[in-house]
Amino acid sequence: MKKTFTKTMLICGVTALTFSATNSFAQQANSSYGDEYSDAKNLVKWNVAALALKTYSFQYERAVSNKISVAMGFRMMPKSHVPFSSTIKSLIDDDQTWESIKDFKTGNFAITPEVRFYLGQSVFRGFYIAPFVRYAKYDVSLPYNFEATDGTTTIKDKIDMKGSLNTITGGVLFGAQWKLSKAVYLDWWILGPNYGSNSGSISGKKKLNSDEQQALRDALTDLDNIPLVKTTSTVDAEGAKIDFKGPWAGMRSGLSIGYRF
Repeated sequence: MKKTFTKTMLICGVTALTFSATNSFAQQANSSYGDEYSDAKNLVKWNVAALALKTYSFQYERAVSNKISVAMGFRMMPKSHVPFSSTIKSLIDDDQTWESIKDFKTGNFAITPEVRFYLGQSVFRGFYIAPFVRYAKYDVSLPYNFEATDGTTTIKDKIDMKGSLNTITGGVLFGAQWKLSKAVYLDWWILGPNYGSNSGSISGKKKLNSDEQQALRDALTDLDNIPLVKTTSTVDAEGAKIDFKGPWAGMRSGLSIGYRF
């Protein structure tokens, strides 16, 4: 009887221990599942690094599976002088061209849909690869300076030109995202090269005599030195127009703070 009682107690103890371990494992699994696959499938983010370029940039991201999400980015820059103008001046490498376009102002708006493939254990966390498409519109204002010769006299003049440039590009973004707290995330857009095309025009109205027309026509040919953009200019007695068309390249990068909900 004693033997049977001892055996029964041993079986009960092992059963209780097994149940306890199984229950503990189930709780841990459920806890992990709740952390990694939460019902909070949305992230809104603000690209704080874009402020250095006078730009406001936001993104909405939504999880669609364990390791895949879709996102839509919105970018807006109020019209102002181009950031890092000294760098642009060195790229143009022509003092006369720079003197003509130094007062160039631009603002832009862009939308960027993308699909993210996370390489870690779950969506929203770790390294990712994100194919994307971007549409952007740039508003341009250019007080263009030129010199006209009237016989032996050289006259400095300018024509105010305005217009817009539209671009469509595609590329791939490489980045990483980390969870900082329960609902706060950090998203680093490491490198996002993109390439596509541009088209648009700017124009200005001004009464021009034949000497002024030729001087402006000669000056506008200097715009061929602007990197990446192909230009075609026409000048007549009523003013001038510059058409833009050709390839367009860009680079995405940034650092965003996000909130998950």
